[in-house]
Amino acid sequence: MGGGMSAPKPGPMIGLRIVVAGDHGTGKSSLISTAIPANDPPVLPEVPSVLAPIRLPDDMFPYCVPITVIDTSSSLQHRDELAEELKTADAIVVTCSYDQLATLDLDHRLCTFWLKYLQDLQVKAPVVVAFCKSDIKQPIHLPKLMLPILQRYPQLENYLECSAKLRTLTPDIFLYAQKAVLFPTPPLYDRETKTLKPRCLRALIGVFTLFDSDKDGCLSDKEFNDLQAKCFGTPMEDIKVQCVKSCVEKIMPEGAVIDNKLTLRGFLTNHAELIEHHHPEITWTILKKNEYDNEIKFCCDRLLPPIKRTLDQSVELTTEALEHLRRVFSLFDIRGDGASNARELEDLFSTQPSLDEAPSVEVNVLGELSVTGFLSKWALMALLNPVLTVEILKDMGYAGNPTSAVKVTQRRRVDRSDRNVFQCFVFGAKEAGKSSLMHAFVGRPFSQDYTPTIEERYAVNIVDFPDGRRKTLILREIPEDATRKLLTHKDALAACDIAVFVYDSASATSSAKATELLVQVESTGYVVPCLIVAAKCDLVPFATTIQDTTRVSMGIEVPIPIIALVGLAYAATRDKPCDHPGPHDDTRPTVLIWLDI
Repeated sequence: MGGGMSAPKPGPMIGLRIVVAGDHGTGKSSLISTAIPANDPPVLPEVPSVLAPIRLPDDMFPYCVPITVIDTSSSLQHRDELAEELKTADAIVVTCSYDQLATLDLDHRLCTFWLKYLQDLQVKAPVVVAFCKSDIKQPIHLPKLMLPILQRYPQLENYLECSAKLRTLTPDIFLYAQKAVLFPTPPLYDRETKTLKPRCLRALIGVFTLFDSDKDGCLSDKEFNDLQAKCFGTPMEDIKVQCVKSCVEKIMPEGAVIDNKLTLRGFLTNHAELIEHHHPEITWTILKKNEYDNEIKFCCDRLLPPIKRTLDQSVELTTEALEHLRRVFSLFDIRGDGASNARELEDLFSTQPSLDEAPSVEVNVLGELSVTGFLSKWALMALLNPVLTVEILKDMGYAGNPTSAVKVTQRRRVDRSDRNVFQCFVFGAKEAGKSSLMHAFVGRPFSQDYTPTIEERYAVNIVDFPDGRRKTLILREIPEDATRKLLTHKDALAACDIAVFVYDSASATSSAKATELLVQVESTGYVVPCLIVAAKCDLVPFATTIQDTTRVSMGIEVPIPIIALVGLAYAATRDKPCDHPGPHDDTRPTVLIWLDI
């Protein structure tokens, strides 16, 4: 992609300061003095040890940004001056020399001194390494040498061989330094993992979705050239379009091109390769032309206005938003089996603070994310942070008005019938079986190893009702040690649709704790439908646990026995008059559970 393109025009800039640093004798001054094109014969001129600042012609490079090049001394007595120049640089060129092999040693001057020195100074400017005196041939394979260095130092943008004596590629060093400032790689790409960064990934999905006009999950040659024409001013020649697809197919033989059309995976792979091979300007141009800013956020009016809601109201994705997400998932579902192991799908959630520890969702037997798991994650994200959710949706090409992506539900105490997402608080003593219940809910395997829950965590799944309806249930596990603190807040249960109390059916202590927690929840005054769950029913039950818990559970059906090791529990609310009404409401909802045992 990008063949035949015109140069992208960055926003207005006052000018760039490019500082050249390096060991003595590596060719700093000669590099600068020969960078400006001249008609002189290719003979290296005499130059002073340190040049005065040089202003390159504004039209020397296609971006037309003024550049001032600063030469520096490597002597110890000028170290303070060097540090000040480096701290104020927009870009830095570090010189190495082919006639000083020590400077090319990975563990010597380039890494151990210069790149570490920049880190110690906390210099954030991008770095380009100039391998000078390339006319002196040495048996060195630069790509093999530089690959681990590029991975170790993210601010190292590029490297290039050049020869001041022959005047070959010396201007290109400063072109690459300029590009490193105008089109930085770090926001787009992780060189260590060789993957697109999450924001870049989402934005490219948005661009792809926008130009996939027939919504078939691929870019035809016409759609590809519509994108090319918008971003670069001219369509790409047919032979170059075929070349792009051929190159991508070599990297990804399966799934990059289908029916001679470029898939999303192929599109993303193409951009990853372009960035890996030092052409981030192409990706940046496409993003900027499609109204993404320097932080790779959509520039248009994408944000949801502040949502006014009470504590017992929640936010859900609308049908339109869910349909858009299903289309996004299908773009990664190459096999068409409703599952994807694409790492990119996980990256879509990585900037959501509440989901740093990914919630448990449904996966298939191969550990691949299912469409149900994908949509479940989005349901949780919309509940916890609807504004960010809509922002990410817009980044990913959601074409509707931001307000059409989410809806605010009725208040819980008024009406639950408009809800498609329910939140269930899971209480219980330590080792009662809360986590096993959560894992069983999303089909995760049972584990004999006990790991105490220290912080709240979530499990999310979609529940199929017998009448064909589908609801999303979010289980929120409350650690025993956090329960008292939670319930001290006046409105702690405002977001709770269902309260589940889990106890170990073989432990009287666990049963008593579930009873105690249930009473605490009842005493808050919130009308919360409750359910008691007797876990570990494969063990010998304590004789009176079921009777004891039944006696204290006003209006609650008897404990539901489950075996997390083989069971999969689904819970959802339904309105039903209780035989034994509670103290707050004579039509309090109860809870149904379907067990697949």
